[in-house]
Amino acid sequence: MDYIGIGKIVNTHGLRGEVRIESWSDFDDVRYSGEHPVFIEYNGEMIEVRPVSFRMHKGFALVSFEGLQDINLVEKYKNCIVYIADDDRHELDDGEFYMDELTGMQVRSEDGQLIGTVIGFEPTNGAQNNLRVERDGDSDVLIPFVPAFIADVDPDTEVITVRVIEGLL
Repeated sequence: MDYIGIGKIVNTHGLRGEVRIESWSDFDDVRYSGEHPVFIEYNGEMIEVRPVSFRMHKGFALVSFEGLQDINLVEKYKNCIVYIADDDRHELDDGEFYMDELTGMQVRSEDGQLIGTVIGFEPTNGAQNNLRVERDGDSDVLIPFVPAFIADVDPDTEVITVRVIEGLL
């Protein structure tokens, strides 16, 4: 089974087993509805858990899991990544992409110059996500994934076209 990371458990919250999750998903209400299980990677193993409560608090998802509603049962999961099964991906509208779909795509300027290749992304917890672009012979660059900078994403040719402004690169 393939998995997709949707967040990181950064701490516990209260005594009833809630965990504070730095979310990487735009669909927290769907991810933690309890309809589908999520998985916590712990010591190299994927632990299947089912959310039973979810709420947002100060920019973090607070989630408790069935059978783990005690702080002593969830403390060991601090700094663990939370995943969903690849099959549980939410369908996106045209023109929307999951960040892992962009990994490996070429990044070019509007005049066709190769800038580099997307090697990852960095969420900014509330602002925008940044594409990490590896450049040949130069340091990586972060490009905000917002319409002001992203002119086009073509999944067929696997090319992302960006508007280059002074100071971006």
